[in-house]
Amino acid sequence: MVKTLMIIGGGTMQIPAIRVAKEMGLNVVATDYNPNALGFSMADVGIVMSTKDIEGSVRVAKEYAQTGRIDGVITVGTDASMTVAAVANTLKLPGIRFEVAERATNKLKMRHCFAKNGVPSPRFCEAWTLRNAYKAAKEIGFPLVIKPSDNMGARGVIKVASEDEIRDAFQQAKAASPSGEIVVEEFMLGDELSIDALVYDGQVIFAGIADRIIDFPPYFVELGHTLPSSQPKEVQEAACSCMEAGIRALGIDQGAAKGDIKLTPQGPKIVELAARLSGGFMSGYTLPLATGMNVIQGAIEIALGGKPTVMATANRVSAERAIIPHPGRVVSITGVEEAGKLPQVAEVILNVEPGDVLKKLTSNLGKAGNVITVADTREEAVGAAEKALGLIRVEIGAPPSLSWKEIKQSAQAKFKRVCQVCSLCDGRVCAGEVPGMGGAGTGSSFKDNLAALAKYRVNVTTIHDVSSPDTRVDIFGLSLETPILAAPITGTQTNMGGAIEPQEYTRTILEGCRLTGTIGMVGDGSSPDHYQLELAVVQAANGWGIPIFKPRLHQEQILTRIRAAETASAVAVGIDVDAARFITMAAKGQPVGPKTVAELKELINSTRLPFILKGIMTAADAEKAVLAGAAAIVVSNHGGRVLDYMPGAVDVLPKIVEAVGDKIIVMVDGGIRSGLDVLKCLALGAKAVLVGRPLAIAAVGKGISGVEFIIKQYTDQLKEAMVLTGTASCQEVKREIVFKEE
Repeated sequence: MVKTLMIIGGGTMQIPAIRVAKEMGLNVVATDYNPNALGFSMADVGIVMSTKDIEGSVRVAKEYAQTGRIDGVITVGTDASMTVAAVANTLKLPGIRFEVAERATNKLKMRHCFAKNGVPSPRFCEAWTLRNAYKAAKEIGFPLVIKPSDNMGARGVIKVASEDEIRDAFQQAKAASPSGEIVVEEFMLGDELSIDALVYDGQVIFAGIADRIIDFPPYFVELGHTLPSSQPKEVQEAACSCMEAGIRALGIDQGAAKGDIKLTPQGPKIVELAARLSGGFMSGYTLPLATGMNVIQGAIEIALGGKPTVMATANRVSAERAIIPHPGRVVSITGVEEAGKLPQVAEVILNVEPGDVLKKLTSNLGKAGNVITVADTREEAVGAAEKALGLIRVEIGAPPSLSWKEIKQSAQAKFKRVCQVCSLCDGRVCAGEVPGMGGAGTGSSFKDNLAALAKYRVNVTTIHDVSSPDTRVDIFGLSLETPILAAPITGTQTNMGGAIEPQEYTRTILEGCRLTGTIGMVGDGSSPDHYQLELAVVQAANGWGIPIFKPRLHQEQILTRIRAAETASAVAVGIDVDAARFITMAAKGQPVGPKTVAELKELINSTRLPFILKGIMTAADAEKAVLAGAAAIVVSNHGGRVLDYMPGAVDVLPKIVEAVGDKIIVMVDGGIRSGLDVLKCLALGAKAVLVGRPLAIAAVGKGISGVEFIIKQYTDQLKEAMVLTGTASCQEVKREIVFKEE
């Protein structure tokens, strides 16, 4: 009977595992959050499920096993060991215990385990708060490393040389951590090795040892690796002994292990140790190319309950090097075919195409591509990799200049009259168009958002020394370049006439926000499973998004979404309480309703993520939000879409701010159409603003570039208004700079 292997992950790093499994004659079931994952085309069955969603993965595995059969489960190159263990334990398949996988995934648990068992590793401290981080720094000393305890790919890992750098590094690590759990540890000097091993019947079989190349300080970005290592034999043996001690301490008794080992002046120390084979193209490419050993086949054999039969059959050298151009927009890519024809080049892997935006590298994610070579000598392999990199040219250009006119024309063509894209988006033309882009009923609530802002005039002062105002704000531990966030919008089919696909819209908003130094909120949607698609995009953006869910009648439905948001590494989470009655929810048969303080407390206490209540329009509700323990509120009438004849958000903002003071973060949305509107909101007590429809129009019209254009334009206008009111920073905006015209 043909055996079935479940592979957790269907992306680039899992392609070799899927290929090997098929070559072994196995039936392959692959899971991945991305419905277009490359591995799905190679697998027999593809299931859309996040590799980090442990409960979801167990559920789909059990469902598949009811009609089919699963004989083993494995992952390669991604931090899904806990998911693999949970599936294996539930289905009684070969594998390590869940608590072992957890120790091999969570860096804090790993450090504690190593310390308890005397395994060489860096001195460390736990840091939930910034104060903890400063205290840890005094205890450990500089230089040190701040990192999230629960992420991979060097995301959020930063070297800190002085006390002045702690705050920013802590915030970046916090943003990269799904749980908010941070590790502060000593910085270790020395070269670094990457080691792959198989563990079977109490024996650790070391398959390959590579020299890692780490650069881009203060970050830890791997530029590539070369296998086998050039370190002396005794050094490699000492590193393997150190790794074996870590394997036994963690309790990895079968399967695979990947270790990053630092060769410090005091001897080898473990940087990280995972219960899986390596990513970074080592286990799937350089190791078999250099040694002839199909280590992935060995790991699969163990996962199926058998003995690994693989062995080394070659003695060559393989090198992997990353393609890392300057940040910017990719204009063209040339020389790939020429590089691929070099006799020593085994693979050229591209991750980008013209039009993509490359950001400054701060982790191992976001590289343009990779070159892999193999040769008889180290000099030949490394030389060929360098020659191939020289042939491949990724031309980077500045973003094309845009105008609102271009965005408007493009959006009008795509909306096909669903939205008129008026010169001033004020709700007059689209009144009553819900579903649609308009406001409820007469559109009064929508229109009053703009009218409320228009009532305020600005006191200009030009005798001062403010010439370069600072628009940065700190929210939820994030340092944002502008106080302008994207409001959550869903229903691109229902409300926008299919002008843009739902996931593409969310990806566009989040990426445009990221490129301008801010963050976007994403919606829940009226369809019961739509939140999974939204969170898949958030997860793909390394958690750079804030999901806002509907106040569904059944608490468990919201709690499920909160847990999924945590899995997606979201920065914060919330609900839009003003959607307690909403036409699109009713149309899809999705019950929603108001929430009591007790119900809100249950939701807020269920997560460590900062919790936002959106749709607060009275001082009394704001005080209840404080009582419930919310981290922030958004003063909002839902863009005028839930009820006619509501006041404009800015009309009620001052009283709400007066009622809650600094007990809670206050944000506002509704009718903001310029940077001057942003300044008015800040003067009336808001810490930040949300912008909805203008960004939606920009996203439809010109994609990421359109979103960038609007946020940058509003921010530039804000700076101009700050100069003309003598305001040095967003924290120093005074109530006196605006007055209400009666």
